Amino acid sequence: MRFLFNSEKSGLSSPQPYPVSARVPELHDAELAAVYYGQRMGGDFYDFLRVSPNRVLFGLLDVAGQFNENGLITSSAQQTFRTLGTQLLAAEEVNEADAMIELYHQLNRTILNAAGKVRSCPGFAGCYNESLGIICYFNAGHIPGLLRDGGGVAELPATGLPLGLFSHATCDAYMTTLQPGASLLLVSRGIVESKCGGEELGLESVKELFQRSRAEGAKELCLAVLDHVQQFMCTPPTHNDVTALSLTRHSASAPTRN
Repeated sequence: MRFLFNSEKSGLSSPQPYPVSARVPELHDAELAAVYYGQRMGGDFYDFLRVSPNRVLFGLLDVAGQFNENGLITSSAQQTFRTLGTQLLAAEEVNEADAMIELYHQLNRTILNAAGKVRSCPGFAGCYNESLGIICYFNAGHIPGLLRDGGGVAELPATGLPLGLFSHATCDAYMTTLQPGASLLLVSRGIVESKCGGEELGLESVKELFQRSRAEGAKELCLAVLDHVQQFMCTPPTHNDVTALSLTRHSASAPTRN
């Protein structure tokens, strides 16, 4: 089974621009990782970067269409994500919810302009504040984020419409606590829509795996999810992009990983 994660590339070449490889920032008390299977087919795109001494921005987008059609859109979205995200969230005293809402608006405009037309792009983006252990996020019509802590697994549903649909679309930004030992899991549409014999994997199956998983790190959790997809399909998942992204906070007793 061929997994690519973090800074690896798909190996495809094209004259179109494509996003640069995302390198995982080092976190003080947590881990970030993203894993996808094989070569890119659709519009899954993830990125993460440190925007201040105590904040890390991360996101997972799913641009409608095929990989070879989306280079300009995804590279433009990444530039906005990185440049504006840093500008909005770098200051120590900043309203993170307002900043994330503004990031949503600018990403929406970027995608509309780059596509030259309507191009649906569900997305989930979050800002992890390491000092407070809080994630401020928006979910733009994406598969619900899953948050696992001592109380079980909770869904983080959509807070607004997908990006790339309407020039004046609005979105809310919410906050949630990432307790020591808790994990956030984001999965792409290609994972929940994986099929075997006409049966769809679905989000509930991912939630059940997440709940019972003993994976200790973010990368291990992502790999467990993709392995679950292959076991369900009984074949390598080459039907669509299948991507998992996780943010895992160390438990109070766990040593920080290098």
